[in-house]
Amino acid sequence: MTSPTERKLLDPSELGTKDYWEAAYAREISNHADSTDDEGIVWFDDSGAEEKTLDILDTYGDDGQRALVSRKSCRFLDLGTGNGHMLFALREHENEDGTRWLGDMVGVDYSPRSIQLAQQIDGQRLEALLTSEEEDSESQSNQEYASLHFETWDLLNQAPGDWLKGGFDIVLDKGTFDAISLMPAQGEGVQNPCDNYRESILPLIKRGSYLVITSCNWTRAELIGWLAPQGGGLSLFDEVRYPTFTFGGHTGQSVVTLVFRKDE
Repeated sequence: MTSPTERKLLDPSELGTKDYWEAAYAREISNHADSTDDEGIVWFDDSGAEEKTLDILDTYGDDGQRALVSRKSCRFLDLGTGNGHMLFALREHENEDGTRWLGDMVGVDYSPRSIQLAQQIDGQRLEALLTSEEEDSESQSNQEYASLHFETWDLLNQAPGDWLKGGFDIVLDKGTFDAISLMPAQGEGVQNPCDNYRESILPLIKRGSYLVITSCNWTRAELIGWLAPQGGGLSLFDEVRYPTFTFGGHTGQSVVTLVFRKDE
């Protein structure tokens, strides 16, 4: 396992700044207003990360292979929710038996414009879902959909709000740790944002529950080094398998999705 002293740092980028994301989501809000079919970027779409995450979560449901969490009450938190697409996909997803996730789903992002966009899309999507079910007599009539809630929240600099309640069964991160790792230096002697990330997410996860994180900036070993150092409160539990490639005699993946479990 990589020790803290061996962990590399990434060069800062505009992708690690709030100004960049505010401007990006302002454009997406405008684009969505012009065309409701344009919901913005789906991160890691080319690797199928979202679909693979939904598949592995299906095995965790109480009707799945591992029966780790309840489909009716499992609470999800999406960190850096962006346009909310991960939660929309989760809410609308059905397993092979046609069962949905019905527990609360919360999306947070430090960009107010991100939350504005997610709420804008949420209203449109939910209306379309309910209308479709009313028109389809063969659908799961009157089955409720999970409750979605979006909040502006700065993971690294704010305490959680009332939406935390007793914590979450599954916390999702699809590229947020990547963006945090690209933040400019906060000043000499200030703890690295990547270390702040781990400390900030631990209170969000119920004991014995899970963090599902997808990254294109870090390898499997590097993510473990950042998030699960010895005695760090998290341990590697599971991972998603992606197609591998070989370059220069080394085999790897362009995207990594790992599942960490919080200690009991």
